[in-house]
Amino acid sequence: MENLSVPSFDLSKPERYEQLSASLSALLTGETDFTANTANAAALIFHAFDFHWLGFYWVKGNELVLGAFQGPVACTRIAKGKGVCGKAWEQEEPIVVPNVNEFPGHIACSPISQSELVVPIKKQERVIGVLDIDSAFLNDFDFDDVQGMQKLVDILTRHIS
Repeated sequence: MENLSVPSFDLSKPERYEQLSASLSALLTGETDFTANTANAAALIFHAFDFHWLGFYWVKGNELVLGAFQGPVACTRIAKGKGVCGKAWEQEEPIVVPNVNEFPGHIACSPISQSELVVPIKKQERVIGVLDIDSAFLNDFDFDDVQGMQKLVDILTRHIS
């Protein structure tokens, strides 16, 4: 598992995402287990940034069900269209929320969360889950995060079945 390093905070955000993409690819190469890959992806991405919470929710029937994550205890099930995760699933598009307290229907799993980014995970043009990231800071996510996290999700998707 060479090339497996957490990017330096001295790098620009796009540079950090590039380094993180290389590390995630190296980490997942040769491994086929869904749980192992999603757990390691969550840990690697979480520790690369100063996030409050980061994890995956997977589509099971008409709900998103909690998967691998890093951070405090989280909500277990989220209905389609509910909260930021459910909306991102429904709209099939990433959602950036600068201030979760201003998002109608926000599901408050933690009072520390102030901003949120959710990126749908698609396989064969169908949403199979979402990557959910909560920050303890307002306005913590921008276009670089959307692009960077989408690239990481794409790498992960190639390594899960």
